[in-house]
Amino acid sequence: MDINSAKPRIIELIEYENKSFQRDEIPDSVGVKLDDKYKTQVDIEFPNHKTRQHWKLKAKGWVGYIPVTPELHLKINPKVPIQNLFGMLEYAYNLKRFRFLEGLMDCESLENFYNNLAHILADKVLERCRKGLYRTYLPKTQQLSYVRGKLDVQQIIQKPWNVKLKCDYEEHTADVKENQILAWTLYIIGISSLCSERVSPTVRKAYHALQGLVSLQPCNAEDCIARQYNRLNEDYRLLHNLCRFFLENSSPSHEKGNYKTLPFLVDMAHLYELFVAEWLKKNTPQGYFFKQQHPIEISQNRHFNIDILLCDAATGKTIAVLDTKYKALELAGYTDIHQMISYANTTKCKQAFLIYPKDLIQPLDIKSDRIRVRSLTFSLDDNLDRAGQTFLKNLFILISSEIIPVINKGDR
Repeated sequence: MDINSAKPRIIELIEYENKSFQRDEIPDSVGVKLDDKYKTQVDIEFPNHKTRQHWKLKAKGWVGYIPVTPELHLKINPKVPIQNLFGMLEYAYNLKRFRFLEGLMDCESLENFYNNLAHILADKVLERCRKGLYRTYLPKTQQLSYVRGKLDVQQIIQKPWNVKLKCDYEEHTADVKENQILAWTLYIIGISSLCSERVSPTVRKAYHALQGLVSLQPCNAEDCIARQYNRLNEDYRLLHNLCRFFLENSSPSHEKGNYKTLPFLVDMAHLYELFVAEWLKKNTPQGYFFKQQHPIEISQNRHFNIDILLCDAATGKTIAVLDTKYKALELAGYTDIHQMISYANTTKCKQAFLIYPKDLIQPLDIKSDRIRVRSLTFSLDDNLDRAGQTFLKNLFILISSEIIPVINKGDR
């Protein structure tokens, strides 16, 4: 496992903000690679007479680190206060109840936070290795020179000359998915460009502690979700939550040569969606419950997931549909409005809410076919728990309100 130690030049952006660079600050090859591989994350305008021969870059709702070449990396900083970014991660990846992140809130950058989380994961993997890795019995069939488990008698009759015996048996092994997730995540961290000189040796040590016992198998974030835990592997719950964070935000490498560092990119829209849903689930008022990613099937080949449903605990009926929008807008888009009306119709409720991290300059409040669609704010600028309580208070005030002003399209 190679861990990069060279210090490349770093250019920095802030999400959703334009930034200009001198013509000679960015090689043409880097511009081409950014435009080719990372156009989802970064808008790039090449030097021309309109830009006064400057590069124009703008990050599009992603934060993190892109090792474009060994010599030049791109860092995208969040608009959200760094402490609140960590708070969102705590809720989104179910890390808050473990309370070990409290000491990380003073980190000054996403790289520091990444390194601290990597160190915690590696340290806890080493601790588990010292105790002994989780093992289970897996069925195995093998040609052996001795009897183990159940013999395949039919094969012996058909091939009596074969000195090898086909045996079916169960092997008590540590080479199971629970441990393969750990090995693959440490491998991904190891080949990233974010490990510091302080953290790299611990990550390497943890990775090597698994070698020989656990095979290196590609894993993804979904492998970390909804796993079964028992008294023998309950501590793996935290390890897998940490692994999910790294695997979900580490993109596959585009390179096929020796340069294998991986971009670490957090999709802020997805993170905001996860955070709001998890915060609401953990702070649900009595008498209600929230459903996340509720699947709706339109036809045999068409389906979609609704971000959040607010339901009545007594009847199970849907009271409102909620959808997060990590956008900075003056007013809600008609596509989003029609989507919410469709969601409300499908779930047979009459109230729908679009949730934004900042107040819309022109708040949304319209009624269509007896369905009311409004905008609400779950702010990321202040204390997250206070912001959440304010959001809940406003949500239930609006739900219980009886006066429904109608705003015609011509008024918007």
